[in-house]
Amino acid sequence: MSNQYTIGLDYGTNSVRALIVNVANGAEVAAAVWTYAHGTEGVILARDPNLARQHPADYLQGAETTIREALATAAKNVRGFKPAQVIGLGVDTTGSTPLPVDKQGQPLAFNKKFASNPAAMAWLWKDHTGVNEAAEITALAKKLRPQYLAKCGGTYSSEWFWSKILRCLRVAPAVFNAAHAWVELSDFVPAALTGTEHPDKFVAGVCAAGHKAMWNTTWGGYPDTEFLAKLDPKLAALRERLTTRVWSIDRSVGGLTADWAKRTGLTAGIPVAVGAFDAHLGAVGSGVAPGTLVKIIGTSTCDIAISPTTQKLADVPGLCGIVDGSVLPGNFGLEAGQSAVGDIFNWWVNYIQPGGKNPLNHQDLNAAAAKLKPGESGLIALDWNNGNRTILVDQRLTGLLVGQTLYTTPVEIYRALVEATAFGALTIINRFEEYGVKIKEVVNCGGIAEKSPLTMQIYADVTGRPMRVSRSAQTCALGSAIAAAVVAGVYKGYAPAQKAMTGLKPVIYRPNPKAHATYRELYAVYRKLHDAFGTPDWQGNLFDVMKHLIDIRSQVRK
Repeated sequence: MSNQYTIGLDYGTNSVRALIVNVANGAEVAAAVWTYAHGTEGVILARDPNLARQHPADYLQGAETTIREALATAAKNVRGFKPAQVIGLGVDTTGSTPLPVDKQGQPLAFNKKFASNPAAMAWLWKDHTGVNEAAEITALAKKLRPQYLAKCGGTYSSEWFWSKILRCLRVAPAVFNAAHAWVELSDFVPAALTGTEHPDKFVAGVCAAGHKAMWNTTWGGYPDTEFLAKLDPKLAALRERLTTRVWSIDRSVGGLTADWAKRTGLTAGIPVAVGAFDAHLGAVGSGVAPGTLVKIIGTSTCDIAISPTTQKLADVPGLCGIVDGSVLPGNFGLEAGQSAVGDIFNWWVNYIQPGGKNPLNHQDLNAAAAKLKPGESGLIALDWNNGNRTILVDQRLTGLLVGQTLYTTPVEIYRALVEATAFGALTIINRFEEYGVKIKEVVNCGGIAEKSPLTMQIYADVTGRPMRVSRSAQTCALGSAIAAAVVAGVYKGYAPAQKAMTGLKPVIYRPNPKAHATYRELYAVYRKLHDAFGTPDWQGNLFDVMKHLIDIRSQVRK
């Protein structure tokens, strides 16, 4: 094993990463990153702030570029390394990021007729143009198929598969009519690498299908044609063209084609694992297990937990799905998350640019905010600048900041924004435990977990739980590499693969009892605002909110 490697391809919002990993111990020997060529930092935008698309050509160019570069780096870093020692590939991507394809399984954007049409491109996960369609799907399911909603948290989201496709049907019918099918990015890349794009060979991953497209074996796969026809008969017809091959990540889609072997320098025929979403494979790369919540913290967050299928599990309202085998075989995968975390911090630093002529950067703000005590600023915020993913599942919610005075500083606001995301994280943990999914340990991964001790300490103080950090800074790509090791036959299952290839950093952020006590009081205020602005049934009075914040501020400053 010591001289065998796998590659994890990690497709993020702005770039793709290739990570080469030693299958014996999880050592990461080389990596390469390529920023997508189209759009603004890889995202095609428009005047509509809800629109976010990507050009699928970037996905293929990104795979070729990063794999070649990573192989060259590995040859420099590891004596005697040869590309032939790479024995498998795994793929993770953002999602739901569906794209329309023709009868051969090729993206419509590759057709000159649609090359510059955003509707024919990939509809990125954070495209929220289908808000009305999502509400329509939710309303119809509540009436006709409540079981569909029970497995996806009670509300269908505009970030997901069917709402985006229905939106395309209504605003870009020429694109919809030209499409033979729609496929997720997490399925498109493995298919392209293995030459299985044609509908007769195409394989979909249970992760994307189950969490975003309401696929479930209990009702025979995707939503039934009668239900879809109520939305539009063309959706019902589309269902019949979607693949029935929906597999979990312990299976291979096929072998790397000769063409892709030539393009990358890898060996033809090495297995490519079924694709999954970045957060789910990030959880695998962080050692997810029953009782462990993995928080993948980036521009947004995904929170992943699992529960053995041998144990009874209640339907949990507000989650982004409960899917058998979506994370690890033999377990239900439970997904939650926040629509913006790093994006909120970036908004404050890059868009608002606090500090005037000498704008403050993240490092400046983190250092200064760490000197503040919980509650000292008298501020509280809602973390909904990009809507709410969990537990409200409402993309029409917006951010809020309460408690500002003429003396409020940029640093105080920055800390309040970090605290808001921590309160959102606690709301998710509480929802898990309310329905019997106990969270004993929290493992964090991603750039913020790596770079911001302030954020990790605030999360520990707010949640009252120790925060651990994954050993790998690239857990999503590592999870994909682990999947590749499993389908290559190096390990007989995911438990031994995770044991050998994952780990945690020695640092542990433990909750400060005094800070936790203050945050418990602040969280009560947060929940009052959360329920008042986020739920239709809340009945109460917000008269005391500002005064309560002042009282907390005064108490802390004493």
